[in-house]
Amino acid sequence: MHEVDLLVIGGGINGAGIARDAAGRGLRVLLCEQDDLAAHTSSASSKLIHGGLRYLEQGEFGLVRKALGEREVVRRQAPHLVRPLRFVLPWEPHLRPRWMLRAGLWLYDHLGRRSPTFPASRALDLQRDPLGPWLSPDLRQAFSYADAQVDDARLVLLNALDAAQRGARVHVRSRCIELRPVQGRWQATLEATDGRQQTVIAHAVANAAGPWAGGVLEQMQARDGGPALRLVQGSHIVLRRPWPDDSACLLQQPDGRVVFLLPFAHDHLLVGTTDTDYRDDPARCSVLPAEVRYLCDAANRYLREAITPEDVVWQFAGVRPLLADPDPRAAKLSRDYRLQLQSGPAPALHVLGGKLTTYRVLAEEALELLRPALPQMGPAWTASGDPLPGSDWGDAAQAHSRLQALAPWLPAGIARRWAGAYGSRSEELLQGVQGMGDLGEDFGGGLHAREVDFLRDHEWAWNAEDVLWRRSKLGLRLDAAQVARLQAWMEQPTL
Repeated sequence: MHEVDLLVIGGGINGAGIARDAAGRGLRVLLCEQDDLAAHTSSASSKLIHGGLRYLEQGEFGLVRKALGEREVVRRQAPHLVRPLRFVLPWEPHLRPRWMLRAGLWLYDHLGRRSPTFPASRALDLQRDPLGPWLSPDLRQAFSYADAQVDDARLVLLNALDAAQRGARVHVRSRCIELRPVQGRWQATLEATDGRQQTVIAHAVANAAGPWAGGVLEQMQARDGGPALRLVQGSHIVLRRPWPDDSACLLQQPDGRVVFLLPFAHDHLLVGTTDTDYRDDPARCSVLPAEVRYLCDAANRYLREAITPEDVVWQFAGVRPLLADPDPRAAKLSRDYRLQLQSGPAPALHVLGGKLTTYRVLAEEALELLRPALPQMGPAWTASGDPLPGSDWGDAAQAHSRLQALAPWLPAGIARRWAGAYGSRSEELLQGVQGMGDLGEDFGGGLHAREVDFLRDHEWAWNAEDVLWRRSKLGLRLDAAQVARLQAWMEQPTL
């Protein structure tokens, strides 16, 4: 029987962030995740670190201010992974008036401290802008503003990795099947994929199970009233990017929603997202044909060359756990979070709601709420503490230059991808490697056995899906035969 100070349930962004913060405060931490890290909601986001311009219209000024502050912190802590991005917001007179967009952008510029990394918004003439030739010729005016983009699943992974380096135990494919209070503590039973079980005694529990958090809450504490969460499916489609410019677009829609067009995986375009109420198993959600049509139509209102469902090369859906609200419009639900402290029969903290950008401050607030139950913990540290693993070489461009100097024989595509994914950890990946021949079998798309070994040994990757869709986006590059070969190779026993 293993004893810990804090058991964290859920290996998404909030669970990984809490585990990292707690381990850095000197607590004995165990993080359990029933599937892979970031297997569900945290790998199915729009992959933005942003204040949330559209939340201003809903009056969520506090959330936007908090998120804008965290945008700076997260960028500083993982500069190779988080990159600034220019957004173009075309103006159409029959939708929101020009003065409203201008006022909202001014407020966005001034709600939080802004570094030179994120320049102020400004008006654009689309006839002279690099993105203009790819947009409808009827569009003449637009605005630009700055936010940031991130590989969401790798952000989760880096938090879990940092937690492990600080002493936390990270158990993937390990589901918490029972929680019961015993003399003021929690006795948890964890079951691995192979059926093996272990018992853990925890002085406190952090329930960060995302879409499953409401169920865990009900298991741990009888609740009165309605559900704490409302589950909303958000879907995205991916296609080849038609323009070379790295800019993104924020597109207003007649129904009042907005849709993003985002550069993705070097030469692809990510289009999203939808908001659809969801009532099934969160692990089984999938993109609906109607959602694909909606996203294509939303983009085509602004693009010069129309896209069709046949152009889609990948699609994914995730279930967002949003705070329950009687408003029937899912798009209007708050993206803020609520931390619910449970004092009896044993200490527990339930994370309800939240968004990718605010995960760090959420974790910090969660630990402070748990301090009476865990008085031995150290002070808050993540706002100005050590950056995430791989950040030592600076941003992706700086890391790319360092990597090229270290391994000039590495193909440009691999070097660019490694710099943005691993940063300075690329040096560890290359230990003992003298040239391409030492990278081992080539599975396609620039993925070699050496990198797969690294992901399996250091990043908890178990199968081809983990490697191709969460540790990387190389699933866009490999065909079915290559994927099968990779899966067969990963199923071989390691020495």
